[in-house]
Amino acid sequence: MNINSNEREENLIWEEISTEHIVQDEWIDFRRSAYRFPDGSVFEPFYSYSRRDYVVIVASDTEGKYICVRQFRQGIKEVTTEFPAGGIERTDGREYGLRDGASVENALEAAKRELLEETGYVSDDWRYLLTVPSNATISDNYAHVFAAGNCHKSGEQHLDETEFLHVRKYSADEIEEMIHKGDFQQAVHIMAWLLAQR
Repeated sequence: MNINSNEREENLIWEEISTEHIVQDEWIDFRRSAYRFPDGSVFEPFYSYSRRDYVVIVASDTEGKYICVRQFRQGIKEVTTEFPAGGIERTDGREYGLRDGASVENALEAAKRELLEETGYVSDDWRYLLTVPSNATISDNYAHVFAAGNCHKSGEQHLDETEFLHVRKYSADEIEEMIHKGDFQQAVHIMAWLLAQR
């Protein structure tokens, strides 16, 4: 953990005093920890997890329509509409943990790969928007957000064995309406949309 002098002066840092790895396999490190608070008291259990970083792509085609995917999300047990997205590949056989440049795919290359794999579209017009913690309260992974313009069909989908999704295209007004009606349900994807519209 990187702690700068201002953070030390504020006296807000929690000290992790014990950690139990409840599930630690190739996909996730799910932990139960105990922390000492700044006032000296101890709190447990605090659950957190480590997963791989991922990319989100706000992609639009040559006609200005936005390329989205529809797929089932087991967390809320619903089919959602969202932007193409996917995990950044690693060459060390792990799905999480330290990001040591040598073993982690470049985020832009991952975005290009995921757009093609999930939708069959490609773009030569990429814009980096933001890298942000996915859920800073309980997870250590980051979302890398990009916009891709003037996308055109280049091939067919090449989905992973756990991916079952359909590609749909929407106007900006339709996406705005879905967001306001609660039908565009991924928080990071909504943030990506707002950033892309700036």
